[in-house]
Amino acid sequence: MNPPYTPGEAAGALPASGAALSALSVDDERIKARAAAETRQDAVFHWSLFAAAGLVLLVLGAAAASMLWGGREAFATFGWHFIVSDEWDAVGHRFGAFVPIYGTLVSSAIAMIIAIPVSFGIALFLTEIAPTWLRGPIGSAIELLAGIPSIIYGMWGLFSFVPFMAANVLPWVDRNLGAIPWVGPLFRGPPLGIGMLTAGIVLGIMVIPFISSVMRDVFQTVPAALKESAYALGSTTWEVVWKVVLPYTRSAVVGGIFLGLGRALGETMAVTFVLGNAHQLSASLLMPGNSIAATIANEFTEADSDIYLSSLIALGFLLFIVTFVVLTIARLMLYNLARKEGR
Repeated sequence: MNPPYTPGEAAGALPASGAALSALSVDDERIKARAAAETRQDAVFHWSLFAAAGLVLLVLGAAAASMLWGGREAFATFGWHFIVSDEWDAVGHRFGAFVPIYGTLVSSAIAMIIAIPVSFGIALFLTEIAPTWLRGPIGSAIELLAGIPSIIYGMWGLFSFVPFMAANVLPWVDRNLGAIPWVGPLFRGPPLGIGMLTAGIVLGIMVIPFISSVMRDVFQTVPAALKESAYALGSTTWEVVWKVVLPYTRSAVVGGIFLGLGRALGETMAVTFVLGNAHQLSASLLMPGNSIAATIANEFTEADSDIYLSSLIALGFLLFIVTFVVLTIARLMLYNLARKEGR
């Protein structure tokens, strides 16, 4: 049986309840203060990231605007003729950007034709075929190639690769491929060694480490269960790669390819050594040519007039536009691939 209720007991309980309420109020204040501090920290973090991203866009826009402003005299003097003209007369102050633009695009295209299949083969070998003990050394060698300065590639190309091309490769190309209808003009010409084909091959060697490293990394992200299931159904290694690995990593592979293309478009020193630096338009890949980056590097210190300097800066702006267009195409391709994959 419960003891009878007395008022004294209730009176004694009131101070205890008041203390508990006071403790709860203090805890609520602490929680509110902590929440407010975390909100402020989150806001600072948010705006810091926003400022970092905005700074990148600001620097990018400022660089483009400065080159456009520096090349305004060339654009105002020659207009659209500056882009489509193949004339480059430093004495007569008549300039056109078509030859450097053509050389940049063609040498980069040759580089990608060489680099993409070779990079794919390297990545496939390292992820599917090579024994475990061999993957590390080859992967390290690929990364080492990516770290070699471009001027080293250029010097190697000029002093070693150019003589080899002139003595062994280009005579055979001119003799055998130059006689093929339709495509023959691309492979006719004197075996000088330097030229568009040589520059494209050197560029291809330079971008192989970048593309192959990206492909290797994304191939390794494919779940082992997917590949094992395909092997269990009787698929060959090629079928597993073509029907499982590539569809799973398609977007990343395309991104890596365009990363290498961007590297090739802006390359300067290696191309300067082996391209020939001749402002002449020729259909032959064996003939010397020029690129935007090589033209700027070779002639910037020789610009003895305002229109000459403005034309070189305008070339830099056009290189910026070409690279921007290429990267935009890459983003659109990745977006379309993502839509097809249902992402």
